[in-house]
Order: sequence, then structure tokens, then C-alpha cells
Amino acid sequence: MGRNQLDSKPKRPAHFRLCNVSSYNTELLEIRADDPKMHVLFIPGNPGVVTFYKDFVESLYEFLEGNVSITAIGYVSHTKKNWDHGRLFSLEEQIDHKMDFIKQELENIQVPIILVGHSIGSYISIDMFKRSSEKVTYCIGLYPFLALNLQSTEQYIIGKIAASRVSSVALSLIVASLGFLPRSALRLILTNSAGKSWSAAAVEATCSHLVQYHTIRNVLFLAMTEFRKLTETPDWAFMRDNQEKLAFLFGVDDYWGPLQMYEEISKQVPGIALSIERGHKHAFSCTEAGSSCVAKYVANLIKNQLLPSMQ
Repeated sequence: MGRNQLDSKPKRPAHFRLCNVSSYNTELLEIRADDPKMHVLFIPGNPGVVTFYKDFVESLYEFLEGNVSITAIGYVSHTKKNWDHGRLFSLEEQIDHKMDFIKQELENIQVPIILVGHSIGSYISIDMFKRSSEKVTYCIGLYPFLALNLQSTEQYIIGKIAASRVSSVALSLIVASLGFLPRSALRLILTNSAGKSWSAAAVEATCSHLVQYHTIRNVLFLAMTEFRKLTETPDWAFMRDNQEKLAFLFGVDDYWGPLQMYEEISKQVPGIALSIERGHKHAFSCTEAGSSCVAKYVANLIKNQLLPSMQ
């Protein structure tokens, strides 16, 4: 089925759902196939707001021609409402939450699970793969954040802010103050600044989620715990043992998933599936073109390497 054929008919929409996972209200985006051959569980980057990935999820479903069900799961307290009353959640707690979701919602499905993660979601996906290898058959990392980039000024600044409670609170208050603006004014600011090329879904996700104090505090707290954990060396032994079940897509000029990491993985795990995408940025899901391009990469991997074995 060609791209023109896909564009000629409306996409099946992703449905938003609130799900209680281990007592935490969890935001999901889902598309259920009528007769699924596999189930993709998508783990966002940080911020873990699933509505940023609406275009990606819908494009992926279409590229897979309706053969695969897809669930995108949000992070605890990276939510529209302050369900958890200001509690802050670490990287380890977010991983445990995703594992609880598999046990609660996907334990009894009869098809293989494919984990797809973006940025720190790639790290989370690999850790989940280690813990649930009997359920998960493949893991794909998109613009993966797997280790600190000591050459990045941007990471250094973000790390300093995230490590300081005073700075984190101050920044969260400043961002949350934008939430008092009328929604139309906030959209106008976004579309005329950072979000000029953004999709409607990305602008709406920013307006509804990122101007919330509890969300930004959790984004920064998660970043602090990410930076502490990712001082460790990636688990090369696990990657070598499972190289036929792992794939990574890198971008250029990406300080979260730099090409130095691409080269290091190539050296440490020579047989692993690696690709470089040169046309879109780390925040690929914020544009319709980026969402479609990355969805096509993921779909081609699944169709070429996994679906044939299911026929």
C-alpha cells in the first residue's frame, strides 16, 4: 500500500483513555486492530505526554495497514490534571509503572509485544525488555537517550536546573503562569515562536499539559533522576545478547542521542540494526512530517523483520 493510498482515506483516530494503573491515573492513546498480529507499546520521552504523539500513533497504525494494535502510555503525573497532588516520580518509579501496566493490561494478550521508546523512553524500553523478555519480542529506540552527553552545553544547563530545587520550583512557577493566559493567546504565542512548524496536536498538548505546575516539576524531577542514572555505562552485554531484537534510529545534531552514541553502539554491538534520520529533529512528534517519517521507519522494521514470521 503506497503513501498516496494512505493519504487518500482518513486515518483511524487514536482514542484517549484514562486508566488506573497501580492506583495512578494514567493517560493512554490507543488504536485497536480488528485482528492484531502484534501489540506495540509506545513509551514517550520526557515530558511523557502521550498527546504529543497522536500523529505518530495514527501514522504508524496506517503504515502497518491495520495489522498491529498500538498503545502509547503516559508518565505518572505528566498529566492534564494534578491527580497525584504534587508528588514527584523518579525514573525508576516511572519504569515500575510501565511494568505494572503490562501486568495489568497486556498480560493475557495472545500476540507478541513490541516496545518502542523515544528519547529516555528508549532507555525505559530496554529496561522493561530485560524484566519482561518472555512477553516482549522486539525493542526499538527512537533518538535514544542512553547516556549523558558530557559535550552538550544544553544538557549541562538542564542538569543544573533540574538538580536545584529552587531553580526547578522557580521555572515551574514561571511556566505555569502562562496557563493563566486565554488558550487562544497561548496558542498564538506558540505558533509564532517555538511551535511555528508544530502540528495542531503538539500545540494543544503544550497548552493542556506543559503549562501545569505539577507537570513541569515532574519533568524536571524525572530529568534529575535520569541524569543520575545515565552516568552509568549502557548494558552492552545485554545488547550483544539480544542484538537481533533491538534497533535504534538516531538523528543529526541531537544532543540527547548524539552520533557519538551511534558510533559507540556500532563498536560495542556490531550486528545491531542502526539507522540515521537526517530530516527531522529530536522532537519529531511535534510536526506531522516528522511523525510520518519516523512512523514509516518503525513500520518498515516491523513489516520486514517481524510480521513475515507471523504469517
